[in-house]
Amino acid sequence: MALRDLLFLLADVWMVVVGFTFGWKFIKEFRNYLLGLEWIIVATSGSNFFVYAAVGAGEDSPMYTAAHFLDAFSRSVGITLILVMGLMAVTHRYRPSVAVDVGVFAFAAGVGLVLQIFGEELGRGLAVFYVVVNVLTTLFLLYFSRRLWAAGAKGMAIGAGLATAAAFGIASIYDYVHIPGDDAAHTLFYTAALSTWGFQMCMYYFAYRALHRLGESADAEKDRQVHDRADV
Repeated sequence: MALRDLLFLLADVWMVVVGFTFGWKFIKEFRNYLLGLEWIIVATSGSNFFVYAAVGAGEDSPMYTAAHFLDAFSRSVGITLILVMGLMAVTHRYRPSVAVDVGVFAFAAGVGLVLQIFGEELGRGLAVFYVVVNVLTTLFLLYFSRRLWAAGAKGMAIGAGLATAAAFGIASIYDYVHIPGDDAAHTLFYTAALSTWGFQMCMYYFAYRALHRLGESADAEKDRQVHDRADV
Protein backbone atom coordinates (compact mmCIF):
# COMPACT_ATOMS: atom_id res chain seq x y z
CA MET A 1 0.00 0.00 0.00
CA ALA A 2 1.36 3.42 -0.98
CA LEU A 3 1.98 5.97 1.77
CA ARG A 4 -0.64 8.35 0.40
CA ASP A 5 -3.26 5.58 0.49
CA LEU A 6 -2.36 4.73 4.08
CA LEU A 7 -2.64 8.38 5.12
CA PHE A 8 -6.02 8.59 3.39
CA LEU A 9 -7.35 5.56 5.27
CA LEU A 10 -6.00 6.87 8.59
CA ALA A 11 -7.66 10.24 7.98
CA ASP A 12 -10.94 8.49 7.20
CA VAL A 13 -10.73 6.34 10.36
CA TRP A 14 -9.99 9.51 12.39
CA MET A 15 -13.10 11.22 11.05
CA VAL A 16 -15.28 8.15 11.58
CA VAL A 17 -14.15 7.70 15.20
CA VAL A 18 -14.65 11.39 15.95
CA GLY A 19 -18.09 11.44 14.34
CA PHE A 20 -19.47 8.44 16.20
CA THR A 21 -17.81 9.36 19.52
CA PHE A 22 -18.85 12.98 19.75
CA GLY A 23 -22.15 12.42 17.99
CA TRP A 24 -23.11 10.07 20.81
CA LYS A 25 -21.79 12.53 23.39
CA PHE A 26 -23.95 15.34 21.97
CA ILE A 27 -27.00 13.13 22.39
CA LYS A 28 -26.12 11.61 25.77
CA GLU A 29 -24.75 14.71 27.51
CA PHE A 30 -26.78 17.53 25.96
CA ARG A 31 -29.79 15.88 24.31
CA ASN A 32 -28.75 17.74 21.16
CA TYR A 33 -30.08 15.42 18.47
CA LEU A 34 -29.39 17.85 15.64
CA LEU A 35 -25.63 17.84 16.17
CA GLY A 36 -25.49 14.29 17.49
CA LEU A 37 -27.27 12.70 14.55
CA GLU A 38 -25.47 14.86 12.00
CA TRP A 39 -22.10 13.85 13.44
CA ILE A 40 -23.20 10.20 13.25
CA ILE A 41 -24.36 10.67 9.65
CA VAL A 42 -20.97 12.12 8.71
CA ALA A 43 -19.26 9.18 10.43
CA THR A 44 -21.52 6.75 8.57
CA SER A 45 -20.60 8.45 5.32
CA GLY A 46 -16.92 8.08 6.22
CA SER A 47 -17.42 4.39 7.03
CA ASN A 48 -19.04 3.84 3.67
CA PHE A 49 -16.26 5.81 1.99
CA PHE A 50 -13.67 3.64 3.73
CA VAL A 51 -15.21 0.39 2.48
CA TYR A 52 -15.79 1.85 -0.97
CA ALA A 53 -12.13 2.86 -1.28
CA ALA A 54 -10.81 -0.36 0.28
CA VAL A 55 -12.66 -2.70 -2.09
CA GLY A 56 -12.25 -0.46 -5.12
CA ALA A 57 -15.96 -0.44 -5.93
CA GLY A 58 -17.10 1.26 -9.11
CA GLU A 59 -19.59 4.07 -9.67
CA ASP A 60 -22.35 1.52 -10.28
CA SER A 61 -22.07 0.11 -6.76
CA PRO A 62 -24.59 0.81 -3.95
CA MET A 63 -21.72 2.20 -1.85
CA TYR A 64 -21.02 4.88 -4.45
CA THR A 65 -24.72 5.80 -4.56
CA ALA A 66 -24.82 6.01 -0.76
CA ALA A 67 -21.63 8.09 -0.68
CA HIS A 68 -23.04 10.50 -3.27
CA PHE A 69 -26.31 10.90 -1.34
CA LEU A 70 -24.66 11.42 2.07
CA ASP A 71 -22.24 13.92 0.57
CA ALA A 72 -25.13 15.94 -0.87
CA PHE A 73 -27.06 15.60 2.41
CA SER A 74 -24.30 17.09 4.57
CA ARG A 75 -22.94 19.69 2.15
CA SER A 76 -26.38 21.14 1.42
CA VAL A 77 -28.25 21.03 4.75
CA GLY A 78 -26.34 18.92 7.31
CA ILE A 79 -23.13 20.86 7.95
CA THR A 80 -24.95 24.09 7.18
CA LEU A 81 -28.51 24.55 8.46
CA ILE A 82 -28.51 21.62 10.91
CA LEU A 83 -25.09 22.65 12.27
CA VAL A 84 -26.24 26.23 12.85
CA MET A 85 -29.51 25.16 14.48
CA GLY A 86 -27.64 22.76 16.75
CA LEU A 87 -25.09 25.34 17.89
CA MET A 88 -27.87 27.84 18.58
CA ALA A 89 -28.61 25.81 21.71
CA VAL A 90 -25.62 27.52 23.36
CA THR A 91 -25.65 30.82 21.46
CA HIS A 92 -29.38 31.59 21.60
CA ARG A 93 -30.76 28.92 23.98
CA TYR A 94 -32.71 27.50 21.06
CA ARG A 95 -34.32 24.14 21.79
CA PRO A 96 -36.27 22.77 18.82
CA SER A 97 -39.17 20.41 19.29
CA VAL A 98 -39.05 16.77 18.23
CA ALA A 99 -41.18 17.72 15.23
CA VAL A 100 -38.61 20.31 14.16
CA ASP A 101 -35.76 17.81 14.58
CA VAL A 102 -37.57 15.23 12.46
CA GLY A 103 -38.66 17.83 9.93
CA VAL A 104 -35.21 19.28 9.32
CA PHE A 105 -33.65 15.85 8.81
CA ALA A 106 -36.48 14.88 6.46
CA PHE A 107 -35.89 18.12 4.57
CA ALA A 108 -32.15 17.40 4.38
CA ALA A 109 -32.84 13.90 3.07
CA GLY A 110 -35.17 15.31 0.44
CA VAL A 111 -32.64 17.90 -0.67
CA GLY A 112 -29.87 15.31 -0.73
CA LEU A 113 -31.99 13.01 -2.89
CA VAL A 114 -32.88 15.78 -5.34
CA LEU A 115 -29.25 16.87 -5.64
CA GLN A 116 -28.14 13.28 -6.13
CA ILE A 117 -30.64 12.75 -8.96
CA PHE A 118 -30.29 16.11 -10.69
CA GLY A 119 -26.69 16.96 -9.76
CA GLU A 120 -25.34 16.48 -13.27
CA GLU A 121 -28.08 18.63 -14.80
CA LEU A 122 -27.38 21.41 -12.30
CA GLY A 123 -23.69 21.31 -13.23
CA ARG A 124 -21.66 24.29 -12.07
CA GLY A 125 -24.72 25.78 -10.41
CA LEU A 126 -24.63 23.03 -7.78
CA ALA A 127 -20.98 23.78 -6.98
CA VAL A 128 -21.84 27.45 -6.58
CA PHE A 129 -24.76 26.56 -4.31
CA TYR A 130 -22.47 24.53 -2.05
CA VAL A 131 -20.05 27.46 -1.75
CA VAL A 132 -22.84 29.96 -1.00
CA VAL A 133 -24.38 27.89 1.82
CA ASN A 134 -20.90 27.26 3.21
CA VAL A 135 -20.13 31.00 3.25
CA LEU A 136 -23.37 31.70 5.13
CA THR A 137 -22.60 28.93 7.61
CA THR A 138 -19.05 30.22 8.08
CA LEU A 139 -20.38 33.66 9.04
CA PHE A 140 -22.35 32.05 11.87
CA LEU A 141 -19.38 29.93 12.92
CA LEU A 142 -17.24 33.05 13.16
CA TYR A 143 -19.94 34.52 15.41
CA PHE A 144 -19.82 31.29 17.43
CA SER A 145 -16.07 31.73 17.90
CA ARG A 146 -16.59 35.36 18.88
CA ARG A 147 -19.09 34.31 21.55
CA LEU A 148 -16.52 31.91 22.97
CA TRP A 149 -13.89 34.65 23.04
CA ALA A 150 -16.23 37.12 24.72
CA ALA A 151 -17.16 34.50 27.32
CA GLY A 152 -13.50 34.05 28.22
CA ALA A 153 -12.95 30.69 26.49
CA LYS A 154 -10.22 32.13 24.28
CA GLY A 155 -8.44 28.84 23.62
CA MET A 156 -11.68 27.26 22.42
CA ALA A 157 -12.44 30.35 20.35
CA ILE A 158 -9.09 30.06 18.58
CA GLY A 159 -9.56 26.32 18.04
CA ALA A 160 -13.07 26.73 16.65
CA GLY A 161 -11.88 29.58 14.45
CA LEU A 162 -9.05 27.48 13.03
CA ALA A 163 -11.42 24.56 12.39
CA THR A 164 -13.83 26.90 10.63
CA ALA A 165 -11.09 28.43 8.49
CA ALA A 166 -9.75 25.01 7.49
CA ALA A 167 -13.22 23.68 6.66
CA PHE A 168 -13.99 26.80 4.62
CA GLY A 169 -10.75 26.28 2.70
CA ILE A 170 -11.70 22.69 1.88
CA ALA A 171 -15.21 23.72 0.80
CA SER A 172 -13.82 26.50 -1.39
CA ILE A 173 -11.66 24.17 -3.48
CA TYR A 174 -13.83 21.02 -3.32
CA ASP A 175 -15.28 21.37 -6.82
CA TYR A 176 -12.81 23.81 -8.31
CA VAL A 177 -9.18 22.92 -7.63
CA HIS A 178 -7.14 19.82 -8.40
CA ILE A 179 -4.08 19.55 -6.17
CA PRO A 180 -0.92 19.25 -8.31
CA GLY A 181 0.44 15.72 -8.18
CA ASP A 182 -2.81 14.28 -6.83
CA ASP A 183 -4.14 11.12 -8.49
CA ALA A 184 -7.44 10.63 -10.28
CA ALA A 185 -9.12 9.53 -7.04
CA HIS A 186 -8.09 12.83 -5.38
CA THR A 187 -6.38 10.94 -2.56
CA LEU A 188 -4.38 13.92 -1.31
CA PHE A 189 -7.41 16.20 -1.30
CA TYR A 190 -9.60 13.71 0.55
CA THR A 191 -6.86 13.06 3.10
CA ALA A 192 -6.81 16.78 3.88
CA ALA A 193 -10.61 17.01 3.81
CA LEU A 194 -11.22 14.02 6.08
CA SER A 195 -8.58 15.22 8.56
CA THR A 196 -10.16 18.68 8.57
CA TRP A 197 -13.72 17.42 9.03
CA GLY A 198 -12.62 15.23 11.92
CA PHE A 199 -10.85 18.17 13.56
CA GLN A 200 -13.91 20.35 12.94
CA MET A 201 -16.35 17.93 14.60
CA CYS A 202 -13.98 17.37 17.53
CA MET A 203 -13.34 21.07 18.07
CA TYR A 204 -16.99 22.09 17.84
CA TYR A 205 -17.92 19.54 20.49
CA PHE A 206 -15.43 20.92 23.01
CA ALA A 207 -16.30 24.51 22.09
CA TYR A 208 -20.01 23.73 22.51
CA ARG A 209 -19.34 22.10 25.89
CA ALA A 210 -17.35 25.14 27.04
CA LEU A 211 -20.10 27.59 26.09
CA HIS A 212 -22.73 25.31 27.64
CA ARG A 213 -20.87 25.21 30.95
CA LEU A 214 -20.30 28.96 30.94
CA GLY A 215 -24.01 29.43 30.36
CA GLU A 216 -24.83 27.14 33.27
CA SER A 217 -22.41 29.04 35.52
CA ALA A 218 -24.00 32.35 34.53
CA ASP A 219 -27.48 30.97 35.26
CA ALA A 220 -26.34 29.65 38.65
CA GLU A 221 -24.87 33.06 39.52
CA LYS A 222 -28.11 34.82 38.57
CA ASP A 223 -30.13 32.38 40.68
CA ARG A 224 -27.81 32.98 43.62
CA GLN A 225 -28.18 36.75 43.30
CA VAL A 226 -31.97 36.46 43.12
CA HIS A 227 -31.96 34.21 46.18
CA ASP A 228 -29.71 36.63 48.10
CA ARG A 229 -31.99 39.57 47.30
CA ALA A 230 -35.04 37.56 48.37
CA ASP A 231 -33.38 36.88 51.74
CA VAL A 232 -32.68 40.55 52.38
